[in-house]
Amino acid sequence: MRKLPYLQLLWFGAIITMLLLSFGPLATMPAEQLPYSKYQQLLDDGKIARVTVSGDTIRGELKEKLPDGAASFITQRVPADIAAELTKHGIEYSGTPGMGAFGQVLSWIVPPLLFVGIWIAASRMMAGGRGGGGMLGGGLLSVGRSRAKLVAETDVRTTFDDVAGVDEAKEELHEIVDFLKRPEEFTRLGAHMPRGVLLVGPPGTGKTLLARAVAGEAGVPFFATNGAEFVEMFVGVGAARVRDLFEQARGSAPCIIFIDELDALGRARHASPITGQDEKEQTLNQLLAEMDGFDRSVAVVILAATNRPEILDPALLRAGRFDRQILVDRPEKKGRIDILKVHLTNLTLAPDVDLAEIAAMTPGFTGADLANLANEAAVVATRRRANAIAMRDFTEAVERIIAGLEKRSRVLIPRERRTVAYHEMGHALVAMATPGADPVTKVSIIPRGIGALGYTMSRPTEDRFLMGRSELEAKLTVLMGGRAAEMLIGPDVSTGAADDLARATDIARGMVLRYGMDETLGPVAWDTEEGHFLDQPGSFWRPRRFSEQTAREIDQAVQATLQAALERALGVLRANRAALDEGAASLLALETLTVDQIPKPVLSDAA
Repeated sequence: MRKLPYLQLLWFGAIITMLLLSFGPLATMPAEQLPYSKYQQLLDDGKIARVTVSGDTIRGELKEKLPDGAASFITQRVPADIAAELTKHGIEYSGTPGMGAFGQVLSWIVPPLLFVGIWIAASRMMAGGRGGGGMLGGGLLSVGRSRAKLVAETDVRTTFDDVAGVDEAKEELHEIVDFLKRPEEFTRLGAHMPRGVLLVGPPGTGKTLLARAVAGEAGVPFFATNGAEFVEMFVGVGAARVRDLFEQARGSAPCIIFIDELDALGRARHASPITGQDEKEQTLNQLLAEMDGFDRSVAVVILAATNRPEILDPALLRAGRFDRQILVDRPEKKGRIDILKVHLTNLTLAPDVDLAEIAAMTPGFTGADLANLANEAAVVATRRRANAIAMRDFTEAVERIIAGLEKRSRVLIPRERRTVAYHEMGHALVAMATPGADPVTKVSIIPRGIGALGYTMSRPTEDRFLMGRSELEAKLTVLMGGRAAEMLIGPDVSTGAADDLARATDIARGMVLRYGMDETLGPVAWDTEEGHFLDQPGSFWRPRRFSEQTAREIDQAVQATLQAALERALGVLRANRAALDEGAASLLALETLTVDQIPKPVLSDAA
């Protein structure tokens, strides 16, 4: 395929050579360039033996050689009326040659070649810049071809051993592997495998890795593509690519089709007057038709991944299409330990590294987060020129990922440093004195990240999947601890509590609107928006489904919940004012305090 352009150039060269030769010899023996007036004089004197006329060019041979020894000549003809006029006045005159045979050939060959070149360049741009064989292979004729990358069965080296922390998902996918390896076992009793399997989970949990592991375990070809690659500005292109993908898959069966980011292709259809959605809807309709038209005897499995299943078209999720949905969630503590074992295999670790402790520091981390953590710890150890990665490097890496990079160059004025110290110590003391709050591990007033002037690090003792009302109120109390500390040292509160107030407001609104935890409004879910699946914020605007009076009561309930949390935090800090002053002074002196260096608060009735 690579030799095809050279063959075409050879053909072009041969054609041009033949055309040039068809115009006769373009070069002859050397000839004297004569003015046309001199030629007429030689003609009148009878010194010319023979001539050859080609257009305005006259070539000839002389009976006698010229004084300079030339026996042939060439001249350009001048119109007779002009020549006669010039001769009458005794003026020497001559003509100028035109473009000649070669120029004439180029005059009608170059424009078509230029047009063909522009057409090829434009077609390649319309095809997305992806080349193909020959002039047409990568041009307009390839626009409707699928852009899925075919990975041969021998090239997929990922197996289930490379995937950790998602044991339930691996068990579900083992059936897919068995079906691809031994489809007759399933058809023996008349059963059939699900046509499509949808991997659902937050970003970074390993959905794509799981799909590759299925292909590696089954030893079948793997078509990998992305939902966005089907959507183009030209109507019909996406549908053509879907058809081409499924035709290739049928020819390579048994195989796996993996569509990442399915929500880019399968977003729910809406009756809209905007015609710009026609291309997406046609592409989705073609995908639905192809999945319906699959022969169940053909061993082709469609895997897809998304982190926004709530926006998918219901037709995609019905039985016969993506009827099996597998949740690939954030790993729990045991899963995080297993994932760390995979990512730390090739790293040089110090003896004090404890995987269980690292897993305890990283609740909510995904597989991608843990891989990044391992790399960051290695970078921190390298920066301090250590021979092995120690536990302190993992702690620093966790702080860097959560809070951001230290900004020691960001110098605060004394008044701001004092405010930040009291603010962070307020968080820490309230957390240590409030039952149900996460234990505090470190407090610092070293600026980090974009806007954090200090931080209080706490971590849960275990993974939690449900939270009671008392635990949510404890979170609110801790978040209000910083503002409460600022209120105690002066009436002029700062903007440092902006993030705390935003997070506290979200929790309070959730308690009132979604969890029915307000006695006045009762056990009613006033907000049933589905946009928060898997902790992903929703992007759809939905009309409010309650009255203005209820909205006013909701606002009052949220405000009362936050005010109660602030009063609890103030009560804790008033009872521990000495510890607050001592801790803030230590922070100003040392900048960072561990849990052992923080003064121990005394529980008060307000706690």
